[in-house]
Amino acid sequence: MLDQLRKPLAATDAWLNRLYGWKNNPLYHSGVLAASLLAVAMVTGLYLIFFWGISDPFASVEHITNRVFLGRFTRSLHRYASDAAILAALVHLVRVWLQRRTWGPRALAWITGFFLLGTIWILGWTGYVMVWDIQGEVLAREGARWMDALPLFSEPISRAFDGERALPGAFFFLNLFAHVALPVGLGVVFWLHVARVARPQLVPPKQLLWGVLGLLALASVVVPVTMDPPADLFRLPGRASYDVFYAFFLPLTRPLAPWAVWVVGGGLLTVTLLVPALTKPKAEHLPPPSVVDERSCTGCEQCWLDCPYEAIRMVERTDGGPYLVARVDPDLCTSCGICAGSCAPMGVGPAGRTGKDQLADARRFVAAHPYGVGDVVIVTCRRAGGIGARTEVDGAPVFTVSCAGNLHSSVIEFFVRGGAGGVLIAACPPRDCWSREGPIWLEQRLFHDREAELRPRVEKRRVRVVHAGEGEPGVVRAALAAFRAEVWAFDATVKEEVIDLARGCEADEATSGTAAGEAVR
Repeated sequence: MLDQLRKPLAATDAWLNRLYGWKNNPLYHSGVLAASLLAVAMVTGLYLIFFWGISDPFASVEHITNRVFLGRFTRSLHRYASDAAILAALVHLVRVWLQRRTWGPRALAWITGFFLLGTIWILGWTGYVMVWDIQGEVLAREGARWMDALPLFSEPISRAFDGERALPGAFFFLNLFAHVALPVGLGVVFWLHVARVARPQLVPPKQLLWGVLGLLALASVVVPVTMDPPADLFRLPGRASYDVFYAFFLPLTRPLAPWAVWVVGGGLLTVTLLVPALTKPKAEHLPPPSVVDERSCTGCEQCWLDCPYEAIRMVERTDGGPYLVARVDPDLCTSCGICAGSCAPMGVGPAGRTGKDQLADARRFVAAHPYGVGDVVIVTCRRAGGIGARTEVDGAPVFTVSCAGNLHSSVIEFFVRGGAGGVLIAACPPRDCWSREGPIWLEQRLFHDREAELRPRVEKRRVRVVHAGEGEPGVVRAALAAFRAEVWAFDATVKEEVIDLARGCEADEATSGTAAGEAVR
């Protein structure tokens, strides 16, 4: 089901990649975009809070909108950034779910991420109540109706809105306190959200960030936020410009009894928190964690450095050796196999996916899919370009690995030195790698001499990496066609050099023979 639901996402990714390139695809950066947009909302909120008043909230917001320097613009940017933060967080949540990155050591990130989304939503709710217009009144009444169903208060909170007496200033103070204090708690939850991730990316690319901020600023100027009628407890609420991101639930919950709202909401919350358990593969399909062959470990620490989830640590050897040895924590390992690609002596990796296993698979692959001298071999991860399940693309045989970062450089050397004209490696875009950093470490090993590097005896021009999303098979085909043309040009040049060298040797021999004859004479 998730594979089918992911197809529209893959198609959208492909469309955005054509528009902006994979480096600036906003869907790939939805998580960090949500964090950056929330920071914008906080900064603009700090400016607005200096002019907001508890005694008459609506009048103070009207003053901000119409009389404070940049007040309308700042208020508009505050609102649009808050809306965009919710949208980006939702996209991030759905993307992680569809890609099954929710179970095992990533369960903490899923649970804390959901609480982050809920906290942002509560922040928006309290913010709209602080405006105290029609929308704020409706949200406050609905919230009070829900709270009255809980046995927490001596008298119903809804009575505060019957108009018998003016709303106490304490009501607005509590909303202000929640609106200002909750962001402090957000910092703690955000720290937990990335606690099990090595090298978390916290800021999107500059071009994307400034582009999004520029669009929000333009919207704040062209379509500024306006004032709705003020709240009036003696009248039924009229029409207002309700925010779809923060008030979407009103048509659904207002017809329901408060207890029904709690039951439905509690059920949805429970299902959401159980997603890690529901999406975890069955025991027979659970990918094995990495293991270390301590006899092969040289203590280089490269697998420890490359692990994207800090599942590897260096410990003292039990055999009294002079250096440390790698040790995998199976509770933190996601079985991405990146450590296998980073181990030059092939001493670490999941069962069946170490460097040694990959070389054995490559030998069997060549026996089953023989290729001619000069042909291109495609090595792909299971998802790049959506070709992982195929055995050939446009006549080129396809060798599949679990992740581009899992690929050991010896496999590439095996293909090239075995007669392949070139090896085209199809990898996911770096910001959409299901193992987080696979394509990054792959390129470092192939072209920048990172440990477990591709050896100098392999011509780098015969190795090419193409980044393609799950819905971009055409990108792989285009790269294959271009690379084939380059490989044929390489081979033609090499043949001409060999012929020229042979002719030169023959000429040298003829010259030497003539000179020797003259010397004899």
